[in-house]
Amino acid sequence: MRNYGSIRREVLDSSRWLAEHGYLGQLSSGGNISVRVPGEKIVAITPSGRSYFSLDLEDICVIDLDLNSIEGSLSPSIEAAMHVGVYQHRSDVNAVIHTHQPFTSTLAIINKPIPALFDEIAVEIGHEVEIIPYAFSGSPELVSNVTGKLGNACHCYLVQNHGALSLGADMQRAMRNSELLENVAQIYYHALATGEEIQKLPPAAIDYFSDMRKLRFK
Repeated sequence: MRNYGSIRREVLDSSRWLAEHGYLGQLSSGGNISVRVPGEKIVAITPSGRSYFSLDLEDICVIDLDLNSIEGSLSPSIEAAMHVGVYQHRSDVNAVIHTHQPFTSTLAIINKPIPALFDEIAVEIGHEVEIIPYAFSGSPELVSNVTGKLGNACHCYLVQNHGALSLGADMQRAMRNSELLENVAQIYYHALATGEEIQKLPPAAIDYFSDMRKLRFK
């Protein structure tokens, strides 16, 4: 049997960093993260309802894409089916981070998608951070709502009345996208609070960066 210690370590270390920096809960779970094993239909994912600072390496769950347990005695995150749904619909994604980060979550509860505002965001995340419609956590409806939005090839989404979803070709890029998302959400929130007109990137720039993304992430 293959040793999955390295990907379990990646999930554990990343979840602790995200918790320490306010993206996940510290005393509570407050989100979930996963990594897909390259070349396999195997996922390492955080367990359900546990503080990230209380976890040990063996607590990280390893499951297949049918949600069968391979390693770990704890139950995987209630959102495991959502993570698997992402991997099944996006071959370019090998890491998924679901957080309740504050400014992004604020926009999620006022149902406010984030338009293209900065060059870097348009390149790394995409032309818009769309809203994924609300459904109960862990429900088939939420999985359907998430997978229904993945065709835009973007790397971040707002989950209505829930939080954020950040994707990446690997965990480092997913974490960077989560950070970029929170930064732009904070700026957008403050810009909206001024009541002034929001200046979005011009259409020509959006088209240019869209073409760049197609080459970069194909």
